[in-house]
Amino acid sequence: MYSKKCSRLFFRLLTESTFRFTLIRNVSSSSKSVRSLCSWTVCRNYRQRNQLSNGLPRLNLRTVSQTTLDPAEVRKFQAMASKWWDLQGEFAALHSMNDLRVPFIRDNLLNVHGVQQLGKPLAELRILDVGCGGGLLSEPLGRLGADVLGIDPVEDSVRTAEMHSSYDPNLRERVCYQACTLEELAEEEAEGFHAVIASEVVEHLADLDAFASCCRQVLKPGGSLFITTINKTNLSYTLGIVAAEQLLRIVPSGTHDWEKFISPEDLERLLESSGFYVEAIRGMMYNPLTGVWSWQKSTAINYALHAIKRKEEPQPEQTWAESENLDKPGQAPSYS
Repeated sequence: MYSKKCSRLFFRLLTESTFRFTLIRNVSSSSKSVRSLCSWTVCRNYRQRNQLSNGLPRLNLRTVSQTTLDPAEVRKFQAMASKWWDLQGEFAALHSMNDLRVPFIRDNLLNVHGVQQLGKPLAELRILDVGCGGGLLSEPLGRLGADVLGIDPVEDSVRTAEMHSSYDPNLRERVCYQACTLEELAEEEAEGFHAVIASEVVEHLADLDAFASCCRQVLKPGGSLFITTINKTNLSYTLGIVAAEQLLRIVPSGTHDWEKFISPEDLERLLESSGFYVEAIRGMMYNPLTGVWSWQKSTAINYALHAIKRKEEPQPEQTWAESENLDKPGQAPSYS
């Protein structure tokens, strides 16, 4: 009874407040269709690299100066690794979020690449799901035809994801998982993906600059980056931590650290400085009474972002050389 009263109170606060946080940008721009030029042999190399060595499990912690991995966050999700597919458990809100994030990813990719195959709109697209957990988002993207690689530093979560997807024969050759960090993958996967997804991930990372750099490294030129996360506002602290964690227990206490939240403005600046341009940002809201997510004009609590990796600009020397050749009568331009 107490939880229900608190839930109604906080939801009324949410719906009746006049937010001063407005939508930054929702740009609808037409893009040229980009077709995949090569096929992907699913998982072969990833599974080979993830085998046991000398009878000992492969360690995922890296001894480098910059890493996206926060060991404290890994310990949090290690304790919940077996609960990913409990529809009424700690991850119920993430299951419900698929109603928004899957269409958001699908529609923006179709705007960039066009329809690849009827019934399988994301066919021939290669997607990296960073912090995939138990595969809650990887599986529906695979059913849309994409070849999906889900990565997560928590090996127990990866095993849960593999087990769950194995029950669906349509996913066995389309969705693959690997226990590793993003920076480990970036060392071997240069410009290999059409899209990278980090849904409810960046608020758990240790270094966002390293994250953005690795995303740019693994994306093809013109590739898409999708992020859903929590804004850093007083309202997000009240609803996302005090209400959701401490009062309503929608997620376990201690799941989030408000200091790691990031505003859309700061995230956009970070991505712009890392070689991306932001295409769209949309506000999201979760109703704890109905368990349903909805799009909102305000980004004061949760938001979804779509950014695109900038294509390399021509080198000034090449442009100058071509213009010199064009200035000479009867001489064809040189493209060497």
